[in-house]
Amino acid sequence: MTGSWRKLGQLYCPPMEPTHPKLVTHAANPVAHHLEGDVFRVFFNGRDPKQRSSIGAVDIDLQSGQVVQEFDAPFFEHGPEGSFYSNGISLGNICRINGEHVLLFMGWEATDDGRWKGNIGRLAVSPDLNLQLNHPCPLLTAQDVDPISLSYPWALEQPRGGVQMWYGATHSWNAGNGEMLHVIHSSTSSDGKRWTRHGQVLGHEIGTAQAFSRPSIVRNESGSLEMWVSYRGDPADTYKIGYASSEDGEVWNWQPHEAGISVSETGWDSEMIEYPFVFDHQGKRWMLYNGNAFGRSGFGLAVWEQN
Repeated sequence: MTGSWRKLGQLYCPPMEPTHPKLVTHAANPVAHHLEGDVFRVFFNGRDPKQRSSIGAVDIDLQSGQVVQEFDAPFFEHGPEGSFYSNGISLGNICRINGEHVLLFMGWEATDDGRWKGNIGRLAVSPDLNLQLNHPCPLLTAQDVDPISLSYPWALEQPRGGVQMWYGATHSWNAGNGEMLHVIHSSTSSDGKRWTRHGQVLGHEIGTAQAFSRPSIVRNESGSLEMWVSYRGDPADTYKIGYASSEDGEVWNWQPHEAGISVSETGWDSEMIEYPFVFDHQGKRWMLYNGNAFGRSGFGLAVWEQN
C-alpha cells in the first residue's frame, strides 16, 4: 500500500454551551451515513456529566468540510439501570443484515469490582434515520470464547452471503505491564441472529500493541480487506492508528506503520488519534477520526492520496 492520509482539519467539536444534558462533552466514535450528494449524517457519542455516552449527530458536507446541520437532542440515549447499555453506548458501524440497516454498538455496564462489562447490541435504522432498539438483549455477550468483555463491533456483508463481524475482546485486565490485553476477534453469521465465534484474528505484541480499539474495515474492488484500528502498548502510551490487511478477514497481516496517518505537531489531534471510521465516496477514500482526550476535542476528516 503506497499513499497517505491528507488531513482536512477538525470538522466538529461540541459547543462550549451544551445543547442537551446528554451531549455535554465529546464527539467520539463517528459513524458516517450517506444522505445525498456529498452530505453525510455523522452519528457520534457525546457524554453527560457522569461520563455516560449517548448518540448525537451532525450533517457534514465532505467537499466543503463544513457542518451543514447540528442536532440539539440525542438520537438515542444510554439505557436505564440494569440494562446492558446503562453506562453508555459506543458506536461501531452501520451494516445491512437481512435487508435491514442496523447500527452496531458496544453497551457499557459497570460491574461490582469497579471495572466495566461490554456487550454488543444493535439498533434498527429507519429510512428517515431514526434509531430504535428493537432487541433489548445483546447481540453478542461474553462467553467461553470471549470471557470478559466485548467492544466496538464492525460488520460487513460477505460476498457469498451472510455477515462477518470484528470486535474487541478482553483477555486480561493486566497483561503483566499494567495494561489490559484487548484484541480483535471475529464472528460470522448466516442470518444475523446465530453467530459462530472464531476467536482472535489479529496478533498483538505486549508493550507495543496490546490494547486495540474500534476496527474500521473496508473491502477493496479485488475483494481483499483493509483495517484501520487504534491501538496502544502500555498505560503511559496514547492511542495511535495502525493498519492491517487480509484476504479472508480471519488472517490479518499487521502493518501498523502503513496506516498513513499520525498525530499533528500542534492542535486538536497532536497528542493522540483514535477511533477511525473509513469509507468510500465518489471514487475517494475518506476517514473520520478522533483526536486528543478520546474525542473530547471532537472529530476530523482526512482523505487518502496515492503516492
